[in-house]
Amino acid sequence: MVYFVGAGTGAVDLITVRGMGLLKKADVVIYAGSLVNPELLEYVKEDCSIYNSAKMTLEEVIEVIQGAELHNKNTVRLHTGDPSIYGAVREQMDLLDELGIAYESCPGVSACFGAAASLNLEYTLPGISQSLIITRMEGKTAVPEEESIESLAAHGTTMAIYLSTGMLGALSEKLLKGAYRRDTPAAIVYKATWPEEETYLCTIETLEETAKAHGITKTAIILVGDAIAHQNYSRSRLYAPDFETEFRGKRV
Repeated sequence: MVYFVGAGTGAVDLITVRGMGLLKKADVVIYAGSLVNPELLEYVKEDCSIYNSAKMTLEEVIEVIQGAELHNKNTVRLHTGDPSIYGAVREQMDLLDELGIAYESCPGVSACFGAAASLNLEYTLPGISQSLIITRMEGKTAVPEEESIESLAAHGTTMAIYLSTGMLGALSEKLLKGAYRRDTPAAIVYKATWPEEETYLCTIETLEETAKAHGITKTAIILVGDAIAHQNYSRSRLYAPDFETEFRGKRV
């Protein structure tokens, strides 16, 4: 059996209880060595075989899984964050389907949620933003034209931008072609929830200079939108005294 497990954002104790349990019973672990906290490997058994996928091709990963299946071993494919977001898991699953190898997924804490926790943010503030867009700049991996940064920026809502730290000048320009202002609040969160985490509040206009001032060139998530400043929002109707729910009657 193969388990695709989200390792979480970086802090060892942010893996799910289920994910930790799967690691403990794994016979083989293939982990994304460039991004997954290696301390998570302390959960595995002494006789567990460990492979670093940062040095492997897709075919080599599948070959290791096939070998484990031949001996009825459990394999954990340990991905950074949550496997469903930029995890390149579908291509692995399709090949496993072709081979008739069963698999399951275990979710993890993605970087945008680790970053929100580090900054004590609520992305969906009433009267400010009721949506969160998770996206990336086009780089080595193409992005559909209708999902370009400037197209998504037209909504002016909260945005979490992955894999784009090395292109912040271009990112700012594209964001400003949408509904954002130059002084729209922004944040750079480097290695969210890791011990070496760094967080910087700035604006869309100062994203690039802020990153340069602190030597940040990769492994950071960019957050933009007025919700980052958590000001001038409306209170949630959920707890208003004149708001009736299934569990609470009106108080006025």
